[in-house]
Amino acid sequence: MRHANSLQRAIRQNLWTQQWRMIESMTLTPYPHPLGADRRRGVFRAGERVQITDVKGRKYTTMLTNNGYFQSTRGSFRHSELIGREEGTVIDTHDGYRLLALRPLVGDYVLSMPRGATVIYPKDAGQIIHQADIFPGARVFEAGVGSGALSLSLLAAVGMDGQLISVERRPEFAEIARANVESWYGAQMPPWEVVVGDAADVLSELAPGSIDVVVLDMLAPWENIDPAAHALRSGGVILAYVATTTQMSRFVETLRSSSMYTEPEANETMLRTWHLDGLAVRPDHRMVAHTGFLVVARKIASDSQPLVPKRRPAPAAHSEALDWEREWESADFGERTISAKKLRKVRRDVAHRADVETTGDDAPGLHSEEIAQQLDAEAHERVANRLNRVASRLTEQE
Repeated sequence: MRHANSLQRAIRQNLWTQQWRMIESMTLTPYPHPLGADRRRGVFRAGERVQITDVKGRKYTTMLTNNGYFQSTRGSFRHSELIGREEGTVIDTHDGYRLLALRPLVGDYVLSMPRGATVIYPKDAGQIIHQADIFPGARVFEAGVGSGALSLSLLAAVGMDGQLISVERRPEFAEIARANVESWYGAQMPPWEVVVGDAADVLSELAPGSIDVVVLDMLAPWENIDPAAHALRSGGVILAYVATTTQMSRFVETLRSSSMYTEPEANETMLRTWHLDGLAVRPDHRMVAHTGFLVVARKIASDSQPLVPKRRPAPAAHSEALDWEREWESADFGERTISAKKLRKVRRDVAHRADVETTGDDAPGLHSEEIAQQLDAEAHERVANRLNRVASRLTEQE
C-alpha cells in the first residue's frame, strides 16, 4: 500500500510539473511600462488599466488601448483622449457627462480582476497582514493561492528582501493567479514561488524552522497543522482563513490537541461605510459583513508545553464527542465548484489582458495564441480520454 501511494504521488507530481512548465512559459515579456513604483506614476499610457468613475459613484475598470473606446450610460470617450494625460483627469464627454479617471488602488483591482476562485476581500487581507505580523523580509508560506488576491498583499508586505511560497492544487487557478499578480506588479516583483501540488507535501520538504508565517486559505486547514509546525520557526505565526464556524471549531480544537501552538484566537471583520452629506451623516444601508473568520496562533518551542487557560467551561461545550472522524466533503461547507467553461474563459481573459499590456492594442497577440493552442490541446486530450473510457466500457461488456 505504501509503495502504491508513493507511486501515485510521483505520478501526480510529474503531471503537476508538466502543467506548471506550460504556465511558467506564459510571462509578460517584453514589458513596455516603467518598473517598480514608477509604473504607478506619470501620465496614462496605452496598455495599462484605468478606473473610470461617473457622477453616481459607479466605477468601471478598463484597459487603455490606442484605438479603444469607453462606453457607458453615463458617458463615452475614446481612449486616445485620455492617453498622455495626468492621473486624476476629469473628462467632459461629447454627450454632456463628466467622468473621473484614476489608476485603480489594489483594493479596486482585487475586486475587478479576472478570477477563478473567490478572492479574499481587502478588509480581510489587511487584517491578515497585521495579525500575522508579516514584516519586510519575512518568509511566508501561503496554501491556497486562488486568484492571487491575497498574494498581492503578501508580496507587498514581504518586499524585495522577503519570500513568498504559494501552493495551489489546481493548475488552472495557479495560472490565473500568476497572471493577475504579474499584471499588477509588472516585470519587477518581490520573490515569489508558485508550486502546483499539495501543501502538506511542500511544507514537509522545507527546512525545519525556515518559515516565519504560514497562511492557510483552504477547505481543511487542520490537515496541515503538523507539516506547518515542521516548517515554522519557534514563535512563528499560523493563520487560517475559514468561512464557517464548523471549520473554525475543528481547526481550533486540532491546534489545541497538537500541543505545538499557543492558545488560538479567532475574529472576523465587518466593514460599514457611511453616507456623508452635510448634516445628514448616517451609516450606509449596505455593508460588507461576514466573509470569513481568521484564526491565529503561534508555534511554541519544541521542548515546551502550551499554557492551558484557566476559565470556567461553557455549559455543554464538550458534553458530546466532536464529529471529526468522518470524511468531510466540500458540500459540508457549502463550497461552490467552478465550471470548466468559466475557467477557460478566465484564462483567455488574462491572456488577452497580457497582450494589451504588452502592445497597447486590443488585437489578440502572442499570449492569446499560446492559450488558444493550450486549450485546444486540452480539448483534444479530453476527447481522447472520453473515447478511451467508452472503448474500455465496450470491451468490458463483450
